[in-house]
Amino acid sequence: QLQLVESGGGLVQPGGSLRLSCAASGFTLDYYAINWFRQAPGKEREGVSCISSSGGNTNYARSVKGRFTISRDNAKNTVYLQMNSLKPEDTAVYYCAASRYLVCGAYIGMEYWGKGTLVTVSS
Repeated sequence: QLQLVESGGGLVQPGGSLRLSCAASGFTLDYYAINWFRQAPGKEREGVSCISSSGGNTNYARSVKGRFTISRDNAKNTVYLQMNSLKPEDTAVYYCAASRYLVCGAYIGMEYWGKGTLVTVSS
């Protein structure tokens, strides 16, 4: 019953925007850092962004820096990934994962994973 659930994926045109949500079920997200990962077709899963438990520290992959924004609302037990200026190369399944300590872009330390939400950027 301790799960993360992603939502907000879909089809969007290049240059468009989407906001992904990562909601915790069965536990409070207050004490967990969150990573967003993505896996494009035929590619290895890669780290996209991360945020500390308090929201005070954030980090982004170079490929998305300046376009994506990670945030959290602990009162809603939810973390968000605002994706702007989307490009076809952003097409991927996006996953969120929770860890006790802030590590970015690595599988190690991730205690909970969502099942992913598909983002397709195409005209």
